[in-house]
Amino acid sequence: MKARGTLIRRSPLTETSLIVHWCTHENGIVKTVAKGARRPKSTFAGKLDLFFLCEVEIHPAKSGDLHILKDLTIERARLGLRKNYLQTLVASYFVKLVDRVSELETPLPEIADLLDRGLNYLEENDADWRAVLHFEKQLAALLGVIEPGIDPIRCLDDIFGKMPKQRSEIQEMLNRPSPN
Repeated sequence: MKARGTLIRRSPLTETSLIVHWCTHENGIVKTVAKGARRPKSTFAGKLDLFFLCEVEIHPAKSGDLHILKDLTIERARLGLRKNYLQTLVASYFVKLVDRVSELETPLPEIADLLDRGLNYLEENDADWRAVLHFEKQLAALLGVIEPGIDPIRCLDDIFGKMPKQRSEIQEMLNRPSPN
């Protein structure tokens, strides 16, 4: 199967392979194994980095939820997300928030689109508190959990549990008071 998605997490599987998580438009959050990706001459060398938007070719697993990553083409590397720590922190927060509220392999194209728009915005603009609040509000609205008069992050927290810890560090870096 082919899909278009953002690389949201990667971790070692073996000495030579990686587990790579994608937020795809077609299939939601998908876990893949990139066999041999940690070898110096791998076809994946330099192509598996956080926040990369890619066209991926995935071979479905016969059983379980760990599929095989066959090939990928980078559409957008989003290198601007690495220009400073705050940019990377806010991008990481967006990714973790989406991962927290999404079920594995449940297509949510609107959420994948929101993540793409959020990361693309951060690539081109300095991170600010307004962008964080907008992302949270849009996510809560897409999930149908937003309630009038209640902070969207509290709505998300009430339904999905503890929100990513990066939020408090972002608040501190941007000198924003904590909501009561």
